[in-house]
Amino acid sequence: MNPRPRLAVGLLTALASLLLVFTPFAVALELQGEPVQGGLLFGKAAAGSRVQLDDVEIMVSPDGRFVLGFGRDETGARTLLVSRPDGETERHDLEIAQREYRIERVDGLPPKTVTPDPESLARIRDDTRKVREARALRDARTDYAAGFTWPAAGRISGVYGSQRVLNGEPRRPHFGVDVAAPTGTPVHAPAAGIVTLAHRDLYYSGGTVVLDHGQGLSSSFLHMSRVLVNAGERIEKGDLIGEIGATGRATGPHLDWRMNWLDKRVDPQRLVNGNPNPL
Repeated sequence: MNPRPRLAVGLLTALASLLLVFTPFAVALELQGEPVQGGLLFGKAAAGSRVQLDDVEIMVSPDGRFVLGFGRDETGARTLLVSRPDGETERHDLEIAQREYRIERVDGLPPKTVTPDPESLARIRDDTRKVREARALRDARTDYAAGFTWPAAGRISGVYGSQRVLNGEPRRPHFGVDVAAPTGTPVHAPAAGIVTLAHRDLYYSGGTVVLDHGQGLSSSFLHMSRVLVNAGERIEKGDLIGEIGATGRATGPHLDWRMNWLDKRVDPQRLVNGNPNPL
């Protein structure tokens, strides 16, 4: 019997086995987004990879997905290291691009308009604690991976990063995108997630929902007239979560949509295309 066909079959079998073993580790790192102030980077590495940003361990899903965020005023260079299961390490140097923000100066306001009274400050501190705890969830879910859509129809009336200087005193920057629309306009989940806070009346933000999308990435929806979900609920993309209002410290009906990655406040408008649908 001619041994050559048997030898050829053996070689093909061995080659196929090698491909099965090594192909997953050869997957190149994929990054979507930009390293820019207020921006997010979505990554996809080989399954089983370890990811670090400036020596800080980043949560990675079993299939290799991860997310990174950059704060409003973050500057400089960051080093992204991806250690693959085959022992190889990829290094990516990220230079954070700077943005320009709108600054508005308003003088001549009564002092009580600028600084809350002691009773209000106590309530504000308690509200801050509630929101901080709601954003503390950390798990490997990747609900963000299906992308984001505008949570409400209307007109953009405020943008991320803008800041007011009241009576010469710089106030906290605005960390969300505002969508102005009549009270009662539906608010839908821009992506799937778990509700970690559903409160009808916080001091500043009124009717508020915090929706966690996995790996420390969360959305907050402020000033709603109605909150239609409860903490602990699983919400799918597009589900109704509330209605636009002017609750809390708002000058008119609108939705303030904010996002956090860990302790970084990021810009949700960078995740959606164009403007919200008109009413």
